[in-house]
Amino acid sequence: LLLLLAVAVLISCSKDPVADVAPVAPADGEEKVVFDPAQVPYPTLSTYRFFKLPMRRQVPVATVLPYAPITSLFTDYAEKARFVWMPAGSKASYDGDGNALQFPESSVLIKNFYYDGVQPGNTRRIIETRILFKRNGQWEFADYVWNAEQTEAYLDMAGSTTPVTWTDEQGVTRSIQYRIPSAGECQMCHKIGNTPVPIGPKPQNLNADHAFADGVRNQLKKWVEHGFLEPGYPKNIMTTVAWDDPTEPLALRARSYLDANCAHCHAPDRQCSYRAIRFQYNNNGGASNQGICMEPEEPVDPSLTYNIAPGNVARSMVHFRMGSNDEALGMPLIGTSLVHAEGLALIEQYINSLNQTCN
Repeated sequence: LLLLLAVAVLISCSKDPVADVAPVAPADGEEKVVFDPAQVPYPTLSTYRFFKLPMRRQVPVATVLPYAPITSLFTDYAEKARFVWMPAGSKASYDGDGNALQFPESSVLIKNFYYDGVQPGNTRRIIETRILFKRNGQWEFADYVWNAEQTEAYLDMAGSTTPVTWTDEQGVTRSIQYRIPSAGECQMCHKIGNTPVPIGPKPQNLNADHAFADGVRNQLKKWVEHGFLEPGYPKNIMTTVAWDDPTEPLALRARSYLDANCAHCHAPDRQCSYRAIRFQYNNNGGASNQGICMEPEEPVDPSLTYNIAPGNVARSMVHFRMGSNDEALGMPLIGTSLVHAEGLALIEQYINSLNQTCN
């Protein structure tokens, strides 16, 4: 008995991984996701039964599938764990390399935001779980804020801030007021016109290997095997690359980063569609449409002569906005309070590598 108690204490003091850990024995009925379109969103995250208990371990039940985009949107250095669920017998379908998959009714996309190395205990803290669910042909938002005990998350669409201090893998300690978005803030990014839409689950962002609990598989193939995707999608998908992979070409890394962090607003019928600049990875509009040698529409400083001035970051509006903490000037518009130093360095390297001559 004493030995068992000692083992239990050691386990309770260890860091809980977010996904792909040893399965936890489910309680009766735990493996069955609860999703009643007439009742959602539920007041608590646990009601859906997306995860095995204890829920903080984020181990999905058998019908919930983890996934990860090749390049992710930056959100103040928060880590993210993503999952998808669909009702039995329903499948998503391909709708273009750079378009989100067409999801069936009652689909749910789940995204957890968390930090490791949170002080003073150097622990993992899950801040929020955002879900998108499809009801009556329309996507709807629900955001769940986790309690301090990491035992439950509660529906809260009002928006709020919470202080977070953490130490990263390089030993750097950071402190922020983490912003949990309101329903209106969610829709600023997740919309076409006034219609809510998913952003991340596009074939170009999923066409890569992922370490699932039962082994490494291409994500699109895994979705087909799992029954979540219609087979027959194209095999020659124009695929993004990991922005931080130094073995990939610099231009593709930069374009992948800009696609993940900027393209969902700078596109037709999106939040910043009134700007001419476009950042889609499969953009066929030419260099000027990507901002290269394109004059800013609202000059902030006369020295910023182009959105992207080839070979000169000091004259590039994109680099200036990405490096600004001023709410009126910085980009993206919402979702960050810190400058992504590593992402900014990538874009600086990319701009300095360009050799076009602007007229």
